[in-house]
Amino acid sequence: MDNARILVVDDDREIARAIEKNLKMEGYEVVKAYNGLEALDALVNSNIQLILLDVMMPKLDGLSTTMKIRESKNIPIIIISAKSDDSDKILGLSMGADDYITKPFNPAELVARVKSQLRRYMHLGYMDDVRSSKIQVGGLCLDTDAKQLEVDGETVRLTATEYKILELLMTNAGMVFSAEKIYERVWNEPAYSVENTVMVHIRRIREKIEINPKEPNYLKVVWGIGYKIEKH
Repeated sequence: MDNARILVVDDDREIARAIEKNLKMEGYEVVKAYNGLEALDALVNSNIQLILLDVMMPKLDGLSTTMKIRESKNIPIIIISAKSDDSDKILGLSMGADDYITKPFNPAELVARVKSQLRRYMHLGYMDDVRSSKIQVGGLCLDTDAKQLEVDGETVRLTATEYKILELLMTNAGMVFSAEKIYERVWNEPAYSVENTVMVHIRRIREKIEINPKEPNYLKVVWGIGYKIEKH
């Protein structure tokens, strides 16, 4: 998606400028912010399609910023962090991020991840979509035209990634998908050691659609195989 406007948030101005340069070479517009509070202001004042967000920042850190953004927006968030442990990645994804990349990173990989997230975001209906239908499973109703989920008549906000996972599973209710297959279908890239990434998103979806996420009625694990939406 050329001319998409990307918000780059990093308190290291040199890194922010380097990211800006690489993104502009790909045809993207760039808005920069140097802490979480500036990022929130930028979201109010600019039409942003994707956010690249550092974790360790003054005033408002990246994880707190992510949670704040998720209260009202579902645009893609890619966290950029020097922390490479799986626990840090899981925490970032749990807070609502769509992807996580560690410093130092290959600029080409960063651009590839940006393009992947933007493709998914636009595919989910932030451009015109020819389909107009609803998928009903019990009390779950997924409107694929409005890109909106209702649970027992109440609208539930999903991130772009959560929506895509739920759309896949609800469209194929009763069918079991491995974590690798979900990742390949949703992220549109090869799956390598992705169980934790998918698990975090599954847990977040459960928290939004289940009365008791520990005893799910809809989104179930088939141990050793994968995940499915139970038919109702």
